[in-house]
Amino acid sequence: MKNEANEIQGYLEIECSNNPQEITDRISKLSVYMARSGEMLADAKRLLRKKKSSEISNTIMKIAKEQFLSAKAQNTLVDSIAEDENHLVDWLDRINRACTHQIDALRSVLSFEKEQLRITKTGY
Repeated sequence: MKNEANEIQGYLEIECSNNPQEITDRISKLSVYMARSGEMLADAKRLLRKKKSSEISNTIMKIAKEQFLSAKAQNTLVDSIAEDENHLVDWLDRINRACTHQIDALRSVLSFEKEQLRITKTGY
C-alpha cells in the first residue's frame, strides 16, 4: 500500500499546465486516484484497528494497568505500537483530500480557460 501511496503522492506533486486537454486528463486520473485512495484509506484503517486490538496491544494494556498508568498513557502506548499504521491512515487521508482539492482547483482553471477561449473568439 505504501508503494501505491508513493505513486499517487508523486502524481499529486506534479504541476499542471493551463492546457485544457491536460487538465481534463488530469481530472480523470485524479478521479481514479481519489477512488483508489478512499479504498486504501479504509483498508489502512482496518489494519490499524487490527494492530490496536492485537495480542501485543492487550499485553501492553495489562502491563500498563498493573503499573497504574492513566488511560491517556495507555492509549499512547497502544498508538506507539501502531505508529506505522497511524501514519499510513493519516497519509492516505491527506492523499484522498488532496485529490479532491486538486480536482476542484482544476475545474476552476478549466472553466477559466474555456472562458478565455470564448472571449478571444468573440472579441469581448
